[in-house]
Amino acid sequence: MPSFNLYKHTPESYYIEGELTFASINKKTVPSFDFLTNSKEICIDLKKVTTADSAGLALILEWLKYSKQHNTKLIFKNLPQQLLVLGTLSGLDLTEYLADDIPNLRLD
Repeated sequence: MPSFNLYKHTPESYYIEGELTFASINKKTVPSFDFLTNSKEICIDLKKVTTADSAGLALILEWLKYSKQHNTKLIFKNLPQQLLVLGTLSGLDLTEYLADDIPNLRLD
């Protein structure tokens, strides 16, 4: 069964390793959202995400919603192109949540 893991690098920095897909995300595999309240600004690096689909996008949107409710600025680094494209196709602009290494998004 595919999986993903969320690792703490520092109190303000985390990274994800594995898949952000329907097969890997469920209530048992998603860690508590409490990590989003550890600091006023949290950065999540997705460089080690191997594949992602709309379930991964939904998880990111839930994290953004939760962090806003708790006055935490959430920033993503190395967001997979798959998630950027899904967001764009869904009418979402995720660029405001990206670290400075924003890739050029092309849909053609």
